[in-house]
Amino acid sequence: MRIETQLSADNDIMHFFTESGFLEKGSIEFSDAQSLQPSPLAENICRVSGVVSVLITPDCLSVTKEHNALWDELKPQVLAEIADCLTESKVAETSRNPTPADIVCHIVGLLNARIRPTIRKDGGDIVFRGFENGVVYVELQGKCVGCPYSQRTLKEGVERLLRTYIKEVDTVEKYEN
Repeated sequence: MRIETQLSADNDIMHFFTESGFLEKGSIEFSDAQSLQPSPLAENICRVSGVVSVLITPDCLSVTKEHNALWDELKPQVLAEIADCLTESKVAETSRNPTPADIVCHIVGLLNARIRPTIRKDGGDIVFRGFENGVVYVELQGKCVGCPYSQRTLKEGVERLLRTYIKEVDTVEKYEN
């Protein structure tokens, strides 16, 4: 699952794009509690502190933030909500036996939306290297290399998150060349 972002000419608006899109037709704007009823995704994004409104079209989800809010803080949270929603939708759509490509797509999407932004704030990075027999292989880079907490990050952070959302994941291991 790939989610791309683009900052609008108005710096208080950011657009989010996915390969599968968001709606079949039309557009819906969510700016108050009553308008949120039909969209759990919009409701969850509007709960993020600093978000003013959400506009969902077939191709794009646009988020308007408060003028003093920072995208560096909001963007990872919005990406996480989109990834959660798309993961739940994909799980509901797929059969009991998702293909290995589906599983990898979910893993990469969760890594990019939920884990990578946090690790990058600390000067590191995480790269997906493979998935085989229930084991996800990732490579830690930057300040994460040699960090005494890297194993803890893998097991208590990355592994716990992936196992929560993807039943086919048993463990996460550090990639060895």
